[in-house]
Amino acid sequence: MPRIDRIAEPWGTRTPYGPGETWPTRVDQYLADGLTEEDVDRWVQSATILHSNGDGLDIAVKDERIVGVRGRAVDRVNHGRLGPKDLFGWQANNSPDRLTTPLIRRGGELVETDWDTAMDAVVGRTRELLDEQGPSAIGFYTTGQLFLEEYYTLGLIAHGGIGTVHTDGNTRLCTATAAAALKESFGSDGQPGSYTDVDSADVIALFGHNVAETQTVLWTRVLDRLAGTDPPRVLCVDPRLTPVAREATVHLAPRPGTNVMLVNALLHEVVANGWVDEDYVREHAVGFEELRAMVAEYTPERAAEVCDVPAAQIREAARLLGTAQRLLSTVLQGFYQSHQATAAAVSVNNLHIVRGMLGRPGCGVLQMNGQPTAQNTRECGADGDLPGFRNWTNEAHVRDLARIWNIDPARLPHFTPPTHVMQQLRYMEEGSIRFLYVTATNPAVSLPELARVRSILTQERLFLVVQDIFLTETAQLADVVLPAATWGEKTGTFTNVDRTVHLSEKAVDPPGEARSDLDILLDYARRLDLRDQDGAPLVGWSDPEGAFEAWKECSRGRPCDYTGLSYAKLRGGSGIQWPCTDEHPDGTERLYADGRFWAQPEYCEAYGRDLVTGAPLSETEYRALNPDGKAVLRAAEYLPPHEQPRADFPFALITGRTLYHFHTRTKTGRAPQLQAAAPEVWVEVSPADAAAGGYGEGDLVEVASPRGRVRARVRVSGIRPGVLFLPFHYGWWDDPDADHGSAANELTPTDWDPCSKQPVFKTAAARLTLVAGGGGEPSSAPTTTGSRPVTVDLPPTAGGAAAEAGETLGGGAR
Repeated sequence: MPRIDRIAEPWGTRTPYGPGETWPTRVDQYLADGLTEEDVDRWVQSATILHSNGDGLDIAVKDERIVGVRGRAVDRVNHGRLGPKDLFGWQANNSPDRLTTPLIRRGGELVETDWDTAMDAVVGRTRELLDEQGPSAIGFYTTGQLFLEEYYTLGLIAHGGIGTVHTDGNTRLCTATAAAALKESFGSDGQPGSYTDVDSADVIALFGHNVAETQTVLWTRVLDRLAGTDPPRVLCVDPRLTPVAREATVHLAPRPGTNVMLVNALLHEVVANGWVDEDYVREHAVGFEELRAMVAEYTPERAAEVCDVPAAQIREAARLLGTAQRLLSTVLQGFYQSHQATAAAVSVNNLHIVRGMLGRPGCGVLQMNGQPTAQNTRECGADGDLPGFRNWTNEAHVRDLARIWNIDPARLPHFTPPTHVMQQLRYMEEGSIRFLYVTATNPAVSLPELARVRSILTQERLFLVVQDIFLTETAQLADVVLPAATWGEKTGTFTNVDRTVHLSEKAVDPPGEARSDLDILLDYARRLDLRDQDGAPLVGWSDPEGAFEAWKECSRGRPCDYTGLSYAKLRGGSGIQWPCTDEHPDGTERLYADGRFWAQPEYCEAYGRDLVTGAPLSETEYRALNPDGKAVLRAAEYLPPHEQPRADFPFALITGRTLYHFHTRTKTGRAPQLQAAAPEVWVEVSPADAAAGGYGEGDLVEVASPRGRVRARVRVSGIRPGVLFLPFHYGWWDDPDADHGSAANELTPTDWDPCSKQPVFKTAAARLTLVAGGGGEPSSAPTTTGSRPVTVDLPPTAGGAAAEAGETLGGGAR
């Protein structure tokens, strides 16, 4: 029986297919050592939560413990495939250091307590501050890993109950720019494209998107197209020589912070060569003349000087984009976490609008998400926006939401923009936010300039509540820690980047006294005695399905309309794409197929911003610009990054993900195969810089910026000269007694995009100093080579689908 090492071969075997064909099925599976399918007591429907792809899977349960996973062949997203984090990450659920009882700080120490004592402390401090200062004292900071039902409940409590504007998610760090860019171009959040566009595209362009490591199954789909007949051509924009770059027809490796310059030059070539769909632009867009005038100045030669990319390569890339018959583009952190993030992401939307590449098979743009449920954070208002993609500055939208929640519109805090997390930190620093409720995220590792973040979170006057499954670095700083259930231990729905909604069923009970996030939030609302204007409980549901039904009514008539969905409909088959309504009962594969957008002034989610300054447009300005609700072409000039390399910090530092870990490794660091594949932090250095500095593979070096320093092992890679790369997953919990950090965010600046408010993680100045040479092989394995092999068995092929695929991957002996 063939065996596959899914650490060394993270994308598995190829199942080639050609344009317009259905992606063949390949079912991946992993069971705990020694178990076979016959040993499994039951399989429970779910989807993956350690990335944003939304792969459908089933959870294997034996003796009331999770013992493995299997891809769902019927699911439209993955056709049975799973990535390494899917196959192995579930083991964190069974980790012996799970939080199982509430903790409270007494005498400077966290000690075990009961739920009543913990919740009385949380609710008591909330009430004290509401009485003393009002809602402005209360802040909420959530995640991209809860379920829709939990986000909607949190949004109702924060906005409709407490009335605070201080609500955000850690999605601010990864996909706030996706939402901002979609609002700017199309009037509303919501991805125009679909994963099925991979099946038909003749050009796939990836802008700052290392899909091979961030969404491994989506990259598997691309690899299978590349292995088939008439493969697509690929454009990769990334300063690193990633697996995507190695497969690219054209690879552009610009200086960090110059993305706007680069894409403006690509647009310059598209316009100058007559590759614009004039009819589409005339019928369906506004702003083209302004865009044409702006990009006329951005010649490939000018961009070559700024970006340090040959003008001939820029022209070659533009020809790919300009002559494509079916263009699919994706955008992620290389743009979102860099300088001028929203302007750069919007420029990719501009390419699709001027080429008319929207709403047809193979023609779409995916402003990608970084987390499994980031889309729901935005849909449900847990990131500060109004639920249902309603417009904070549209009084009719505010009244409509107040009607649904049965509260006075004046209770909804729409007098000022929602407070993004970077501004919340400033308010905590100044002492106006005095209560922070953190759910399922680890800001003591993930936020920029960590020395400052720790000083803020440890203030005496700040009451910090952390709701999580492990005692993370952030939880160690808390006044109260609430033990939560995680995926597989609770029921709920979540939505991936191409709008596919999945149901995740409860498979096992959570450990000890841990409770689902929904149950904790419901208890918080009950103890606060939050009421609607008729005196009934503000939160009118008591279980996940009740919350989902309530959310459906909130979404009715809005872009993210869920009214055609139900738990029953989501059980047994594939995930379904919203909007799903009576008119579209099977969901909607692509948006804007008819050239109509959600951009009408009375309907849109936002009126837009100046892409350079972030200044908001008024309703009057927007109506004058776009009275008929067309797509908006927004031009932006290039500005240099705020922090650039200099004599004492000669490198540009960028941070990012590795294939084997997710965020701060709270879960993946507890999965043996994943942790063994990437056990410690490393720094990537170009061959030229390594030679010039005398750094060898595996040498221990110190990476420093004006804000801090970390130590890491050298990995000599294909990164462009003058640039360093650090993965951001590693935190000080690895070695809390060390005099140096391993968290990349010790080095990153307090800086954010003026439109999306997303922090800038990819334009810091840095220097490199040798600590100890002679390291030999680095302990962190390269992306495609595991340091310890993990074998996964291949079971016999199953049915016609396996015959189409050639072979079916599996795991564990059968």
